[in-house]
Amino acid sequence: MTYCVAMRLSSGMIFVSDSRTNAGVDHISSFRKLHVFQVDDERTLVLQSAGNLATTQSVLSLLRRNNGDNDQPNLLNGRSLYDIALMVGETLREVIKRDGEEFGGTLLLGGQIRGEEPRLFQIYPQGNFIEASVDTPYFQIGESKYGKPIIDRVLRYETPLSQAMQCALISMDSTLASNISVGLPLDVMVYRTDSFSDSEQYHITEHHPYFSQIRQLWSKGLLSVFSQLPPLKL
Repeated sequence: MTYCVAMRLSSGMIFVSDSRTNAGVDHISSFRKLHVFQVDDERTLVLQSAGNLATTQSVLSLLRRNNGDNDQPNLLNGRSLYDIALMVGETLREVIKRDGEEFGGTLLLGGQIRGEEPRLFQIYPQGNFIEASVDTPYFQIGESKYGKPIIDRVLRYETPLSQAMQCALISMDSTLASNISVGLPLDVMVYRTDSFSDSEQYHITEHHPYFSQIRQLWSKGLLSVFSQLPPLKL
């Protein structure tokens, strides 16, 4: 299993993915699930993956292979994020059809192409997709239930990127604490609207000082607030 979250906000985008894959308790490995594709000053795209590792790796391999062919639409020359979402969805659907329905996968596609606002899509195994909006500014894939409550309480479209990053990391921490199939290290990217840059990428391990600090503060804060709740009066 895995957990990925992506946020599309008024000032940019946040992407956070864990890297654990689990084929049983005696076979746990790490694979990157956040992938960046960029053309300088023209586009920055991010793909996050959850589901069967063989399926998602096949999809990414096919997409990368097509990037070298300028005679057909690909990630690096697609006219819009919508067109690219169609392309990615079709590739995902074809891989699942080839390998079998039990080998599913789900993808998040986000970023910006010059001439458009930043956009974010969640792409399903069937190849169809939905787009994030002002009212629904984030998507999760994988083991999402543990990290959802904090996002729903905190995140709004106008939330500053710095606070959104804190929210995403606490959401990930909640998932790490509750599900052994999600694990460190984390891959993180911050994208600022119209920057067309991939420079703000971070690799977070268990020894990362900031992540360790906010995990401890969040845990202590929850315990402190809980201890202040009024007693039940029957």
